[in-house]
Amino acid sequence: MGTLDGKVAIVSGSGRGIGREIALKLASEGAAVVVNDLDAGPAQETVAAIEAAGGNAVECAGNVTAAGFAERFVQTAVDSFGGLDIIVNNAGYTWDSVVQRMTDEQWNAILDVHLTAPFRILRAAQPVIAAQVKRAKEAGEPVPCRKVVNISSVVGTGGNVGQANYSAAKAGVIGLTKTVAKEWGRYNVTVNTVAFGLIKTRLTEASTAGDGTIDIEGRKVKVGADPNQFTAMEQMIPLGRAGTPIEAAGAVYLLCTPESNFVSGQTLICGGGFTN
Repeated sequence: MGTLDGKVAIVSGSGRGIGREIALKLASEGAAVVVNDLDAGPAQETVAAIEAAGGNAVECAGNVTAAGFAERFVQTAVDSFGGLDIIVNNAGYTWDSVVQRMTDEQWNAILDVHLTAPFRILRAAQPVIAAQVKRAKEAGEPVPCRKVVNISSVVGTGGNVGQANYSAAKAGVIGLTKTVAKEWGRYNVTVNTVAFGLIKTRLTEASTAGDGTIDIEGRKVKVGADPNQFTAMEQMIPLGRAGTPIEAAGAVYLLCTPESNFVSGQTLICGGGFTN
């Protein structure tokens, strides 16, 4: 018996890294998961891993910023598993530059993926959740506690040089969380944020060549950190190291469990003691 048996979850950006570990963790505890990634291949790999472990999952590949994606993402959960109980807004990347060199394209791209996309997904989910609550009440059944976990960063709470776009977006996620927590309390939905510190992923791991990039629909975006910079960041963390994607997923899982049913509108920092 898993703590999330019978639940249906959607996790954006879950083909790789932290999102993949979140999907695997939720599935291991009994949730049926809709896996999303920009590319179909990684999403299908996560689905295969879940199924190989005895879980249930389907993929919904696509760009979370695309028109109509949010509705398709939510509808995939309804069509595949009959409802929606857990929403994890995780998809994102960084595209850094100091303010005077940051283009409108950089600014808008990061705001779109980290803030506008979660907003659209929540907006698309509201009619589904409201209908589920109405049916339960009409049947005289208890309304189960549903969960939303939005992903932020310590950069959203304290800022960071070269990341005005990312900082603004992640600060906005916290504001979005607090507002939706107040709006959706009547549906018995808890809405919280997990703000990550330094986690070892392809977006943060040191690149000895300094030329690591990812492809965002044809756009090459530099990722990775200088090894010396990475070591310096780790030394600022009280636990003395960066976190792992599995540890990051654990923080999200905490806010999806029944034990957190009276926790809402909060920001949990998962940073090894570093709070920025």
